[in-house]
Amino acid sequence: GSRSRATREQGWRGLGALNQSSTMSSLAQKRRSLMTGQIPSNYVPGLGRGATGFTTRSDIGPARYQTNTAEEQAAAVNAPLASQQPLQKNVVSFGAAPAGYTVGAGRGMIGYGAGAADAPKPVKGDADINDNNYDEFTGYGGALFNDTPYEQDDKEADLIWEAVDDRMDGRRKERREAYEREELRKYRSKLPTLHSQFADIKRDLQDLSKDDWMNIPDANDISHKRRKTDKMKELFMPAPDSLLAQAQAEASSSGHAEIDSRQQATGGIATVAPGTQSGMTDLNKVGEGRNTYLQLKLDRVSDSVSGQTVVDPKGYLTDLNSSIQNQNADVADIKQARLLLKSAITSNPKHSPAWIAASRLEVIAGKVAQGRNLIMQGCEAVPLNEDVWIEASSIHPPEQAKRIVAQAVHHLPTKVSLWVRATELEQDVKGKRRVLRRALELIPDSERLWKAAVELEEKDSARVLLTRAVEDGCCPLSVDLWLALARLEEYQEARKVLNNARKKVPSEPQIWFTAAKLEEANSNMQNVPKILERAMRQFADMKLKISDDRDFWHAQAEEAEKAGHNGVAEGLIRVSADVNVLPHERRRIWEAEAESLLEKDAPHCARTLYVVLLQYFNTKKKIWMAAAQLEKKHGTSEQLDALLKKATTFCPKAWPLWLMGAKEKWLTGDLAGARVILGEAFKINPDNEEIWLAAVKLENDNNEVERARTLLEKARSQAGTDRVWMKSVLLERDAGNLEAATRLLNEALEKFPTCAKLWMMLIQFYQQAGNADSARKAYLDGTNKCPAAIDLWVVAAKFEKEAGQITKARSLLERARLKNAKNPLLWLEAVRLEWTTDNKKLAATRLSQALQECPSSGILWSDAILMEPRQQRKAKSTDAIRACDNDPNLILTVARLFHSDRKLEKARTWYDRSVTLQPDLGDGWAYWYSLEVQHGTDQTRAVVAKRCTNANPRHGEVWQRIVKSPGAKFPDTKEKLLAVVKEVQENKIFA
Repeated sequence: GSRSRATREQGWRGLGALNQSSTMSSLAQKRRSLMTGQIPSNYVPGLGRGATGFTTRSDIGPARYQTNTAEEQAAAVNAPLASQQPLQKNVVSFGAAPAGYTVGAGRGMIGYGAGAADAPKPVKGDADINDNNYDEFTGYGGALFNDTPYEQDDKEADLIWEAVDDRMDGRRKERREAYEREELRKYRSKLPTLHSQFADIKRDLQDLSKDDWMNIPDANDISHKRRKTDKMKELFMPAPDSLLAQAQAEASSSGHAEIDSRQQATGGIATVAPGTQSGMTDLNKVGEGRNTYLQLKLDRVSDSVSGQTVVDPKGYLTDLNSSIQNQNADVADIKQARLLLKSAITSNPKHSPAWIAASRLEVIAGKVAQGRNLIMQGCEAVPLNEDVWIEASSIHPPEQAKRIVAQAVHHLPTKVSLWVRATELEQDVKGKRRVLRRALELIPDSERLWKAAVELEEKDSARVLLTRAVEDGCCPLSVDLWLALARLEEYQEARKVLNNARKKVPSEPQIWFTAAKLEEANSNMQNVPKILERAMRQFADMKLKISDDRDFWHAQAEEAEKAGHNGVAEGLIRVSADVNVLPHERRRIWEAEAESLLEKDAPHCARTLYVVLLQYFNTKKKIWMAAAQLEKKHGTSEQLDALLKKATTFCPKAWPLWLMGAKEKWLTGDLAGARVILGEAFKINPDNEEIWLAAVKLENDNNEVERARTLLEKARSQAGTDRVWMKSVLLERDAGNLEAATRLLNEALEKFPTCAKLWMMLIQFYQQAGNADSARKAYLDGTNKCPAAIDLWVVAAKFEKEAGQITKARSLLERARLKNAKNPLLWLEAVRLEWTTDNKKLAATRLSQALQECPSSGILWSDAILMEPRQQRKAKSTDAIRACDNDPNLILTVARLFHSDRKLEKARTWYDRSVTLQPDLGDGWAYWYSLEVQHGTDQTRAVVAKRCTNANPRHGEVWQRIVKSPGAKFPDTKEKLLAVVKEVQENKIFA
């Protein structure tokens, strides 16, 4: 309208004025013009800085609009009729609405007109774009573009985003899965499942015998729910005999509607029973008679000599129930099966399985005669089927079965199974021979018949039969018959037989292997590898699969070794060593196969494989060591000595081979031979401390102190290591020369000031001499030079504790923990220091702090268990196992608990687990052997001692204290074990 045009013109004039005012040079003039100018009609104060305008009733005005000026009334009169609308104050007009305009459609409103039909109907499936369904981060809750088509570029975009998601998900997948598994393990350690809690109890069930298992009582129903059926059973009460007698009297007095046949035969209901004066039967006496009869029957089957019955009281009723074969359901099934089989026979009378099934059904139902009739009808219907005849002979008596088989042979003279059945029906050997010879006349190529005939003959007759079977063209391809003939012949004839067999059946490996075994049995070892090599070449020329099958040859070698044919086993390993093995993979494959053969208890095959290995890798120390260990365990001392001589020839720098050879000579009592070997080792390895120390140990163990002292002097000059100096000090100490030992020790400390063991020895020397100040100065100097030596700190603390200086010992341990954080040995010594000084509350506090800092330390948990009262040790051990379930020290402590509680089998199991986890822990072997000394047998003690000797332990708290005590000498590991066991038993170091 005119008002809107006027407003627009006024806006343009204002814009022109604003442009003119922009030419003003002063900012103050611009601000003044804006402040003094007219306010626009739609101006909202503060809108530019984020304020929100509001409208009050005074701004809106009265409900009815009243024009105040003549200009406004004239504008209203001159306005077109289509645009006549109520005028509002301070509202800008935008002109007439376009056609089809709906108020509020832009913000989601639905317009309405004359009726509901004018409003647009919502489309099903439209997204909800209301403000309540909008989120600042995720947007609208629904899909805004459901109605848009899904095109190829959309699909490509989705695939790209999926690939990006998969890539991001797989970047740290292994680390995330490992973290999740670790968290699950920690959770299971704190809250184990029922399966893990009862795992040890379930393992004990494997030792349960069958009788004990069957004698386990059934679980009782201890629920408090009263079921209706149980209530009915509780209310049930059997009727007494007197009640039954009264009912019978009442029934007899009231009369019968009719009488049965027995009453008619005896003259009606008034007939008196014999031996009675009235027609009424006393049911009480009947019950007593029944019990008496049952008692007599049970006494009849009892043993009259020993008085022990042969009737099982528990299974008597069960046997009675099992004797009832046909229940109602079985009868119904049998009837249905009978109808089905009858239908099958009627529809196809030539179907032999139907006749056999029908006959067996009748036999199962107890109608044997009807079953026999059916099977004979089947024989008549299907006379050319051997199964029917065999089934008929199986359900008839022997004499009748012979006639049936004779008829069957008449119809089917070439069926082997019928002749075998005829042989089984004969009772004497003569009849069996007659039947088999007649069968061989008709079927000369049956291997089964020839075997049955040979089994009935003596050696000479069997040789004749086998010769006729294989050489006369009857069964020339039967390997078993050829091998059986070769076993019955002498050496020369057996060779001819096997040669003929190889010509007839050249692809059969057993013939070749038997020939090789024959040569070995007759001491012709040079022919064994020739035969096996020819066999391998022939199999390869014939392109047989077994020529490339290494597992087949190894399996045959294992069988040959177990049968005592070591030469054949060796030849089989040699000819198959290079089969399908590349040159660069020989060592890896052959070493793995040798270990596998040892696990399968085939040491000779493994020895042969090591010999083949050493032909290609004779400079490899590891292979020589493995072969030497094999000979040490499974061979003889001569074989081991020869192998070690060859090993030191090819690997002269491998000092363990020299030491093994010298030790074996010493163990066999050849001291001179051991010295010769060590002398040769000195020439080749003059700077090797292991060889020098082995020579010193050899002389010292044989009480040759001067020889040992001389060797140590040479060793200090040629291989002057800290270990050599320490052995020199120990030699002088054991010899009682403390002055020389102290002098050597001071010299050693000048050369090796960072050797903690030398400082500990110096502390012990001063302590034994009673020089506390020198000992204290020694450990102060030692801890300054070796601050990370835990054992040195422990020795210093023990010295102060034995000297009565508890405060100094506590201070030393605190300094040690500051320099060596999270060390369980230092915490353990601190706990034991407080415990031995009767400061048990502080000891518990120290232990708690130690477990917080070292939660997976087995030695700390072990002392925590032993510090608890006896009633609480089981719960504490459960917590300890959850924290560190595979720590050998903790497992040993739990075994000691079982030992003290006299749970011997569990104790043996946990002792075994401890020494399996750490065979080098000598305390575990000592505690286990002490259990066997108290409660075991000579056999169990021997087993533990042997395993300990093979493990050769060197560590353990009690073990090291006894074995390394001054002046202690033990010839072997068993003597060390017995000494530690004696210490354990005397001091009662259990739980």
